[in-house]
Amino acid sequence: MRLSLRHKLPIAVLVGALFASVPMTAISYATPANTKASSEEALITKAKAIHKRVLTLDTHNDIDINNFGFSRNYSQDLENQVTLPKMIAGGLDASFFIVYTGQSTEADAFEPAGYKRAYDSAVNMFEGIHRMTTVLAPSQIEFAHSVADVKRIHAKGKKIALIGVENAYPLGDEKVALKRVKQFYERGARYMSLAHQGHSQLSDSNTGEAIGWKWNGLSPLGKQVISEMNKWGIMVDVSHPSKESMMQTLAITKAPIIASHSSVRALCDVSRNMDDEQLLALKANNGVIQIVGFNSYLKTDSPERRAAIKVVRDEFNLPGNVSVVGIRRGPVGGFSEEQRQTILKRFDEVDAKFPPPTRATVKDLINHIDYAVKKIGIDHVGISSDFDGGGGIDGWNHAGETFNVTLELVRRGYTEEQIAKLWSGNLLRVMGDVEKVAKDLQAQK
Repeated sequence: MRLSLRHKLPIAVLVGALFASVPMTAISYATPANTKASSEEALITKAKAIHKRVLTLDTHNDIDINNFGFSRNYSQDLENQVTLPKMIAGGLDASFFIVYTGQSTEADAFEPAGYKRAYDSAVNMFEGIHRMTTVLAPSQIEFAHSVADVKRIHAKGKKIALIGVENAYPLGDEKVALKRVKQFYERGARYMSLAHQGHSQLSDSNTGEAIGWKWNGLSPLGKQVISEMNKWGIMVDVSHPSKESMMQTLAITKAPIIASHSSVRALCDVSRNMDDEQLLALKANNGVIQIVGFNSYLKTDSPERRAAIKVVRDEFNLPGNVSVVGIRRGPVGGFSEEQRQTILKRFDEVDAKFPPPTRATVKDLINHIDYAVKKIGIDHVGISSDFDGGGGIDGWNHAGETFNVTLELVRRGYTEEQIAKLWSGNLLRVMGDVEKVAKDLQAQK
């Protein structure tokens, strides 16, 4: 279409005619939706690149002893939250696999027979983890004994296995406990907690807030074990022991400590989490808290719901080391299946009257990380999941979804350097410091 000013048409008409002559495909408008989509795509691309470059390490993944055979093992895509295929899919580079022992409450729990059962179970788990790296899947995953090993294996492109011990109860009594600290180190243990759900011969558990205390912190033997762990290079883990146990540990230890899977008590008031005083004490020790992707440690029940649950627990005299999650999972020692079903029915009634909070998400996990970083600094915070031990949140339900954590960190504005510290740098720094202290202590004798 040709226009001539000689026609002296009104400007509006001229402009309208001009645009009418231009094909619609020649004009593009950047709508807010398109801009938002483009921005999100750029953020995801950036996060993927960072996730690929940093070393991602999860400090707490439980194991199933049945998954170390030739017909069924972690090289297969099992239903477990952590398997090698899921680690590969999610870009999870390293995992502390857990030698876990529940705290026995049987009559002979603190007698030779009880200790032997616990020790035999722990040894079986140690051997299973090593079987995975030497027999079942050596081409995919390798065991790391040190920080140098972690870096070397990562450079080769293989997955990394480490071992943490959850509950030092298998160490036994004063006749054998100190010798077994070195033995556990030689079997690959690189961190250990002195208690779990229930008091051990070494330390009070956080559950003492509900059931009362046994030692008011550490036992005399527990104090000796802390020093022995320093000597051989095992990080002290304070995630399950009581607050007083942690404070006494800090007065003894010559090396930094860790909380391998805890969150922030100011945001979720449960005894497993760390309050501000503990966080600041951890910072002063140059330690690290590994914020955990565990629903009930990120979001807590209402006061009314907690009171109703306590009524049910008291009614059936449920031990403090038996969780509601544990009851729902399967058989519980000391209770028949009929009793368990009755208890479950009562908890269902509580759920109906006082619904549990909505399930935690990756955003909730990063909220806890944000709080800890602001309180004690980026150098003292890390990440864990407690997968296959109750962990799992919306967005990070298994190792295959690990990228989503990095994505949310990028979305919150964390830099690549900061993300590298959160994912592994801070934990490996502590591990390295513990190695140095052990070397110095051993050189003194």
